[in-house]
Amino acid sequence: MTLVKYLLKKFVPLFIGSLLFFAFVLMLVDLFMNLWNFISNSVPPETVFHIMLLYFPKCMWYAAPLGILFAVSYTLSDFYANNELVAVFASGVPLIKFTAPLLVFSIIMSFAMFYFEDKVVVNTYAKKVEMQEIALNNEKNLNNDKIVVMSEKGNIVYKADFYDNASMRLYTLYIVIRNEDKTLNSIIRADSALWHEDHWKLSGALKYTLKDNTLISSPVDNETLNLLTELPETFRNNTISVETVNTKEAKEYIAHLKRVGLPYAEPLSVYYKKFAFPFILFIVVFLSIGLSGKTRKNVMLISLACCISAAVLYYVFQMVTMLMARFGVLTPFLGAWLPVFLFTGLSIILLKYART
Repeated sequence: MTLVKYLLKKFVPLFIGSLLFFAFVLMLVDLFMNLWNFISNSVPPETVFHIMLLYFPKCMWYAAPLGILFAVSYTLSDFYANNELVAVFASGVPLIKFTAPLLVFSIIMSFAMFYFEDKVVVNTYAKKVEMQEIALNNEKNLNNDKIVVMSEKGNIVYKADFYDNASMRLYTLYIVIRNEDKTLNSIIRADSALWHEDHWKLSGALKYTLKDNTLISSPVDNETLNLLTELPETFRNNTISVETVNTKEAKEYIAHLKRVGLPYAEPLSVYYKKFAFPFILFIVVFLSIGLSGKTRKNVMLISLACCISAAVLYYVFQMVTMLMARFGVLTPFLGAWLPVFLFTGLSIILLKYART
C-alpha cells in the first residue's frame, strides 16, 4: 500500500499539471488561428472569452492522452534514472504489480473520458461552434436544393428542386413509389409539398400509373398521401458528422441512413470509434510501462521519445483501419477496435521483455 501511495503521489500531480498545460496550449492555438477573424468582425472580448471557455472541455479531451502519456513516461523514467526501481525489484515486486495502479487508473480514466465526451464535450463544442459562427456571421443555411432522398428502404424516392426550411416546403417535387420487388408502382409530380403534422400535403399534384402500357394520371389519393411520411429534417442541408454528436444522436442518424438506403459504413465505424478511442489512455499507459527503462543512458529522454513514437504509430494505424472500414476492406467494428486489440497485444509483449 505504501508503494501504491508513493507511485500515485508522484504520478497524479504530474498528470493533472500536464493535462491542464496541454489543454491550455490547444486552446491558445485555436484562439490565435481565429484571432484575426474575431478582430475583423469586431467581436467583443467577453464573447471571445465565452467561446474559448466552451472550447476548454474539448481541449481537455484532446489533451488527456498527451497528459497521461507524459505523466507515466516521466514518472517511470524518473524511477529508473534514480535507481528506485532497483530496490522495488530487489524486494520481489515485479514491474506489472508495481505499475498495476497506473493501469487501473488508465482504465477508469478511459471510461470517464467516454462519458465526459458523450455528456459534456459534444454539447459544449456544439455551442462553441454555433456561437463562433454567429459571431463571425457564418451561420449555416439549412435550405437545400437539388435533393434526392430514398425512404422506406428505397421503396419511395423523393426528388425536389428546392427545400425551404423556414416554411418546411418542397418545390417541384417528384416522388417515385416502388413495390417490394422494386418494380414501379407510380410516380407523383407536385408543384410543391408542405409538411403537415405527420405527412406531406401536396399542391398541384398528379399521380401517374402505368396500366397495359398506357400512362394514366389521377389525383393523389389519401392512401398514397399516408405513405409520404419522411421527416422534413431529412431534406435539410444538415449533413451530420458522427464525431460531433453524442452516441444517441449518432445511433439515430445511422438508423436513418439504413432506413433510406444510403451508405452507412463510414459513420458506423466512426460510431464504434467513439467507444474505442477513449482506450487510447489505457494503450499509452501500457506502452509507457513496456517501453520505459529500455536504456541506461538518457533514460527519461529516450523513454519519452519511444512512448511518443508508439502513440503516433497508434494514431496512424487507426487512421489506416478507419479508411479500410470506409472502403469496405474491414468491417466498421474492426476499423475502430483493431488498433486497440493489436496495441494491447504489443504492450503485453513489450512488458514481458521490460527491464526488471
